[in-house]
Amino acid sequence: MADAQPAADRRTDLVPFAEAVRAWFSISLQTFGGPAGQIAVMERELVERRRWIGHERFLHALSFCTLLPGPEAQQLAVYVGWLLNGVRGGLVAGTLFVLPGLVALLGLSAVYVAWGETAVVSGVFAAVAPAVLVVVAQAVLRVGRKALTTRLSVGTAVTAFLALGLVHVPFPLVVLAAGLVGLVAARGRPPTAAVPSRPGDVAPVVRDDTLHHVRPTRGYVARVLGVGLLAWAVPMTAVVLLTGRGSVFTQQGLFFTGTALVTFGGAYAVLAFVAQRAVEVYGWLAPGEMARGLALAESTPGPLIMVVQFVAFLGAYRDPGALSPWAAGVLASLLTTWVVFVPSFVLVFLGAPFIERLRGNRTLAAALGGVTAAVVGVIAHLGVYLAVHTLADRTVVAALGPVSVELPDPRALDPVAFGYLALAAVLLLWRGWSVLRTLAACACVGLVVALARLALA
Repeated sequence: MADAQPAADRRTDLVPFAEAVRAWFSISLQTFGGPAGQIAVMERELVERRRWIGHERFLHALSFCTLLPGPEAQQLAVYVGWLLNGVRGGLVAGTLFVLPGLVALLGLSAVYVAWGETAVVSGVFAAVAPAVLVVVAQAVLRVGRKALTTRLSVGTAVTAFLALGLVHVPFPLVVLAAGLVGLVAARGRPPTAAVPSRPGDVAPVVRDDTLHHVRPTRGYVARVLGVGLLAWAVPMTAVVLLTGRGSVFTQQGLFFTGTALVTFGGAYAVLAFVAQRAVEVYGWLAPGEMARGLALAESTPGPLIMVVQFVAFLGAYRDPGALSPWAAGVLASLLTTWVVFVPSFVLVFLGAPFIERLRGNRTLAAALGGVTAAVVGVIAHLGVYLAVHTLADRTVVAALGPVSVELPDPRALDPVAFGYLALAAVLLLWRGWSVLRTLAACACVGLVVALARLALA
């Protein structure tokens, strides 16, 4: 039979499954700071601490996930989970990556609806946001140290950073150009994706040649597509039949499914489109509420694209139909999360066997090497974007021809935010605290400062 897999394809767990579940749960509680911080956490836990996967294989998987629509860090978790424990490993890793953020953001959405922008809640968020900047900076250092090993890779990263930040080249074009640079540079030379070992590198405890793989047959592709389509269609069909084609739930399910399929470059690449449609077309949000939802998403673990859960909650709460507002908000949040992340699982399970089969291919390795270098520039650009909007209340745009850059307004710089930034830098970079412990400490300080201001008011 064409679909039959050889014995070599049917892998047992390469790490004990229960231990893998505990590791992914621990990682899921530390996935703050957007994709940059999340990638840094996985690299630290899986490559450096547990040594379950080598850094070259980790970057190879990251390069592929960067090319996919959807949250690349969550897709990277699915990919690595699949390499270590097969399909169930990928399902557990990807689900746990999302679950803490889903629960936290659902609770915060309810808090926002019930109490709005209270001084105490705002004070906690004001302390956590600057700390996230330090997490992103740490990610740039960690990933860059491993990925930028040649002058060409450094140049590619810098070029990607400038193209995104100054000329505002669309993310897909930056990735495509980086891949082409890798291809051209590989002619007559070793592929750029080959990352030389360093004196400090430690060999992984799981050998590369033992990691999970399957043959990407037509039967395999058909099964993955069939299961994925069924997983999406069953809840959507139920929603349409029970609430009607014009209900807010049906609108959100279809809209956010489309969003998931075009989210190249991470959440920020699509947030402007989501905000415009949610405010001006559907009326789910009031102007300015998208920024508040993004602040909530940045302050919780999980992918930043989870901000769509906040959008869905508010939209359904304000237009609940036959349901109570609270029930409608919860249902919309869960449905939106489902339709956003089902495509991520499907794309990884579809593409990973092909990428693994071609891992030794010189052409693919060269292209992915260029993409890996560009990823460092992308992460750095994300960090600058967050810093501009976190450390000042207003921004100004400086432009010269096709070049423009958004800068913080010097008159609107927040000295308190700089204080939180310094605190997080000391705890995370100097004292070596974990991401979760650092953010918790900053949140506690923010809470104390907010309560003190209330007492003095």
